[in-house]
Amino acid sequence: MYLVAIMDWSTRKVLSFKLSNTMEASFCTDALKEALNKYPPPEIFNTDQGSQFTSEAFTGILEQHGVKISMDGRGRYHDNIFIERLWRTVKYEYIYLHAFRGGIELGAGLKEWFRWYNEERIHQGLAYSTPDQMYYSDIEQEPLAA
Repeated sequence: MYLVAIMDWSTRKVLSFKLSNTMEASFCTDALKEALNKYPPPEIFNTDQGSQFTSEAFTGILEQHGVKISMDGRGRYHDNIFIERLWRTVKYEYIYLHAFRGGIELGAGLKEWFRWYNEERIHQGLAYSTPDQMYYSDIEQEPLAA
């Protein structure tokens, strides 16, 4: 299974995520579209140089929304440190602790885990606030309906 998440770096809020059993770009573009439908577009979108993220389908969506694209240099994990930290956290605090019977069960569990991560899990780097508290205080608006 492959997992992609769209994250607001400054607040660590996970805006959307998708699972796929293939590496096709469509699950990445679906996650991006979902995030852009729910939340205001960012000024800059950072990603690695994977083919899913360099595809015309993915970059075209960002360009349509007037988002500048920043791609990490080869082997530059520090450029994407927040999302790498998220992957470590979700693996060690959730995925490795459970035995899932399949993708549907994993997806349902991750949906609840990301809700908890955004709404309840405090972060030392966010002054012991949750990602939601920081995100909504930054944009000064109420959450949009899911």
